[in-house]
Amino acid sequence: MINSTLLMPTWAILIIVLGVVVALTIGIIVVVPVRVWFRALASGAHVAMTRLIGMKIRKVDYKKLVDIFIVSQKAGLKITIADLETHLMAGGNIDNVVNALIAANSAKIDLDLDQAKAIDLAGRDVVEAVRTSVTPKVIKTNWVEAVAKDGIQVKVLAQVTVRARLDRQIGSADSDTILARIGEGIVTAVGLAKDHNELMANPNSISQTILGAHLDKNTAYEILSVDVADIDVGENVGAKLRVDEAEAKKKISQAVAEERRAQAVAAEQEMKAKTQEMKAIVLAAEAEVHKAMATAMKSGKFGVMDYYKLQNMVADTNMRNSIGNATEEKTKKGGDKPANPFDKF
Repeated sequence: MINSTLLMPTWAILIIVLGVVVALTIGIIVVVPVRVWFRALASGAHVAMTRLIGMKIRKVDYKKLVDIFIVSQKAGLKITIADLETHLMAGGNIDNVVNALIAANSAKIDLDLDQAKAIDLAGRDVVEAVRTSVTPKVIKTNWVEAVAKDGIQVKVLAQVTVRARLDRQIGSADSDTILARIGEGIVTAVGLAKDHNELMANPNSISQTILGAHLDKNTAYEILSVDVADIDVGENVGAKLRVDEAEAKKKISQAVAEERRAQAVAAEQEMKAKTQEMKAIVLAAEAEVHKAMATAMKSGKFGVMDYYKLQNMVADTNMRNSIGNATEEKTKKGGDKPANPFDKF
């Protein structure tokens, strides 16, 4: 027989069982996201309980994920919860992806899930891309300055209407490249004009030149139109360049003239030095003459009277030279002409 003291009372067993049930219930409530699962089920976007538990264990924001999944299912998108979870764990923006797919589906634009995810992971706003592909946007350039062939500066302000191309969103240039190319096209169009008056009278020629260059190549946009919003005339760059060129030539000529003057001064100084050198030679020669005369007088070949006659001859010669120079100077100044001794005959 079993000892009756070893048997547990019925009420104790019931308490233990109830405690186990409560513990299990609390554990299920804590571990299993029942409320999220029930909300998805009631919204027609069923999500397996095991997947919700797995997302919770992987620390995925399952509440946000389920909410976006419900929105996608309500919009009729063929997306699974696994696709959204994968994109979220890859660092993507599932809100933008789902909203872009809904907008594309409403606008009858061909955009699949993989393409939308790739655009989002590439760092572009996929919602803005879809919106711009439906409703083109206008981007404006800054004032672009260019010079026509007549040398007149022309300032142009343009606005460009572009539409996003979803098939070129990955690996293509952005709107900044469009603006840079438009500026380059404006400079080219103005530079081809023979006269700035042609551009002022027909600004559409600038737009036609830009559109014909296909500047939207390898970009994420398609250029629909280029409109010249404003055009203005600047300064006469050609005249300014000619003035600068003339000033530069003037400075070059002055430099050349200064160089020649310096060479002439140097040559003059050199000739003066040579003159002094020749004078020194003459003085040396004259000293030799006096030595020779002294030697001749000592040897008796040259007398004192001969020396006096020579001095008189030198003095007479100097006097004649002085009279001749004075007459020549007076003639140059317009004075009286020297008298002709044969005029009396």
